Amino acid sequence: MEGHVALVTGAGSGIGRATAHLLADEGVGVAVTDISNDRAAVVAKEIAAVGGRSRAWELDVSDSGAIGSVVDEVADWGGRLDILVNNAGMAAGGLIDGEGFEEGWQRAIDVMLTAQALMIRACLPHLRGSPAGRIVNVSSTEGVGGSAGMSPYTVAKHGVLGLTRSLAVELGEADITVNSVCPGPVNTDLTSPIPDEAKARFARRRTAVGRYGEPEEIAHAILHLALPASSYITGHTLMVDGGMTIRNN
Repeated sequence: MEGHVALVTGAGSGIGRATAHLLADEGVGVAVTDISNDRAAVVAKEIAAVGGRSRAWELDVSDSGAIGSVVDEVADWGGRLDILVNNAGMAAGGLIDGEGFEEGWQRAIDVMLTAQALMIRACLPHLRGSPAGRIVNVSSTEGVGGSAGMSPYTVAKHGVLGLTRSLAVELGEADITVNSVCPGPVNTDLTSPIPDEAKARFARRRTAVGRYGEPEEIAHAILHLALPASSYITGHTLMVDGGMTIRNN
């Protein structure tokens, strides 16, 4: 992967940050994008400090007008674009008859589904020129299941899987693979408000391995799907959930 260039959204923390570091370790030039320019800049500096190539961009993926300009700047900086990791996400919930549901619904769809499609559209002219174009969309175990009070999040993550499968067929002849990963419970900023005791209890009850995952473990799954050697894997959903979705009791 030496010399390839990747764009990672939501790369200022958690899974995105771990993915940016791992790709850089493999010799990939990494465009670190995040809604917080400060967070993105910190990650880019961390990568540069260990000899990697990286640059930070501020990007709110719900701002459709900003996506195209940032993608073009990334391609100019890198001289190419080979990998897109659609990772940006947010916490989103709400009861169907609750106050503010419509606003929360729209924000969840904008950030976690529509933005992925728009990022792909913007990156596609550059990915078509890559010898190993790779798109990895981050979904969730909520993308294959459902939880009460989580419908905005759940619907967005289900949509990511449909987008992945349809575009895998659409872009296959262009030698661009499109895959998704579905993280289970992971220690990130989104889950940090949950007390450790509650996390441990949930993990023992729901996962096969009995623990929360770490961002680096999700990053390795993303890296696997981004490898040039993974050219015959497309339209696939890789569960990275400690066995949560297969545990019956």
